[in-house]
Amino acid sequence: MSRPNVVVIYADDLGYGDVGCFGSDDIRTPHLDRLAARGIRLTNWYSNSPVCSPSRASLLTGRHPVNAGVQEILGGKRGTPGLPEQPTLASRLRDAGYGTGLFGKWHLGTSDGYRPMDRGFDRHFGFLAGCIDYYSHIFYWGQGQNPVHDLWDDETEAWDNGRYLTDVIAEKASEFIQAQGDEPFFCFVPFNAPHYPMHAPKEYVDRFPELPEDRRIMAAMISAMDDGIGRILDTLEQQGLTENTIVFFSSDNGPSTESRNWLNGEEIDYQGGSTGGLRGNKGSLFDGGIRVPAIVSWPAALPQGAEWTEPAAMMDVVPTVLDAVGLPAAPEVDGVSVLDAWKAQDAAPERTLFWEYGPQLAARRGPWKLVTSAREHLGGPFELGSVVLVNLDDDPAESTDVSASHPQIAASLGAELSAWAASFDWDPTPWVA
Repeated sequence: MSRPNVVVIYADDLGYGDVGCFGSDDIRTPHLDRLAARGIRLTNWYSNSPVCSPSRASLLTGRHPVNAGVQEILGGKRGTPGLPEQPTLASRLRDAGYGTGLFGKWHLGTSDGYRPMDRGFDRHFGFLAGCIDYYSHIFYWGQGQNPVHDLWDDETEAWDNGRYLTDVIAEKASEFIQAQGDEPFFCFVPFNAPHYPMHAPKEYVDRFPELPEDRRIMAAMISAMDDGIGRILDTLEQQGLTENTIVFFSSDNGPSTESRNWLNGEEIDYQGGSTGGLRGNKGSLFDGGIRVPAIVSWPAALPQGAEWTEPAAMMDVVPTVLDAVGLPAAPEVDGVSVLDAWKAQDAAPERTLFWEYGPQLAARRGPWKLVTSAREHLGGPFELGSVVLVNLDDDPAESTDVSASHPQIAASLGAELSAWAASFDWDPTPWVA
């Protein structure tokens, strides 16, 4: 069998409960459901961060954010540095003869030397900041009176005013796939949907007349993205590439409750996204902020219509893809290959997963998860000094702290977490001062 192609599709602020095959009963996602039917639903898949830039750094480098060099949300002004120079999935595959392209959101640096074509991509169409207007393609946030136009075709500023960006991203990704011929490729498609601003074409809003305003716009944006994903899947089929293409889909973190998601200017929490009953949202180390819907499909080598329930994380994508395409393992990555476990539908070797964001720390080993100094959402207050231990098999909503009844487990996970935090420059002082 020839080397597989690789397509990674990344949603932005998509909740665990916002996809049909993950339990949504009001948002219809037929194309993601189609992908799941010919692949594996990864029901305990985690982002390595509850916010976007660090999550993307882990996905592309295979390293935890603290080791990849991106621990915070990066700014969007021109001239902002970002992901330090290091091997990425794109550069590794390019060096192995793959064509590489990125279509959509970068958010890992806007300055020269930090852009997609500096980190392994031969082709780039999209934007560099964290979010832009879906129709004007302008980055407004934090710019005062000087908003920045942010749409690029390779290294040249591009203008496509008035076109809905989700449609454009899917179109450009499909064109890239068509242009590859018989050569293997890596196509990275980080949609900005359903991240604010909450924009959707009328035809998609009209699909959900029964939903309340906040949920209706969210549903419309996700539906448009799902159609874009359908276009990409259709292109693979038309090119005869479906069987031997690895398609991985996930979200960068959980849904946002930021008040700026509202279109009417009210400074109240936005509740349009769904965590599917998980506690917390974007910015939180409870599962609602970091456990994300994920699907992998590779019909030539992986089971179809399956579910894999083992805990794993975004940093595992790089070593797993390297394993799948027959490249040597990368010893400097923090993730592990889970390819054999996917193939056998078996448990992966047990390990402890760690997270940090601000003063928050978290660790998961098996069903046990410990969270310290947590908060519920981005911008919300931290419960400084708090410790919450849960068994996720028994309490997936993380509703009840059981550290008092399981002191040995709490002490063991706490010691692991403290040792891990001591291994890098973790300093909660700016958050607690």
